[in-house]
Amino acid sequence: MLAAFAVLLLFQCLGEGIVFVFHLPLPGPVAGMLLLMAALIAFPALLALVEQAANMLLSHLSLLFIPAGVGIVVAASSGSGHWVAIIASLVVSTVLALAVTGLLLRGIDRGQSKDGNA
Repeated sequence: MLAAFAVLLLFQCLGEGIVFVFHLPLPGPVAGMLLLMAALIAFPALLALVEQAANMLLSHLSLLFIPAGVGIVVAASSGSGHWVAIIASLVVSTVLALAVTGLLLRGIDRGQSKDGNA
C-alpha cells in the first residue's frame, strides 16, 4: 500500500513540476494523472500495484469534499451585499453558455448535412 501511495504522489509531483517548469495552463494534478495514465498504458503491471490504493482512496472520496464545502460557506459571507451582481452574472453566463452551445450544435449539424452524413 505504501508503494502504491508513493507512485501516486510521485506522479502528482511530476505533474506539478512539469506545469511549473513549462508554465502550462493546466493544474499540476491533472498533468500528473495524464502521466499516470500514460504509464499505466505503457506498463500494465503498474496497474496491479496502484489499483488497491486507488480504490481505497475512491471509497473515501466524499471526505475530500469537506474542505471545499467549508470554503464555499466561508466565501459566501463575503458575497453579502453583492447578490444582485452575483445573480446577474449567473444569469448572463448561463444564457451565454446556452447560446454558444446552440451555435456550436447548429454549426456541427450544418457540417454533417454538407457531408451527406445526416
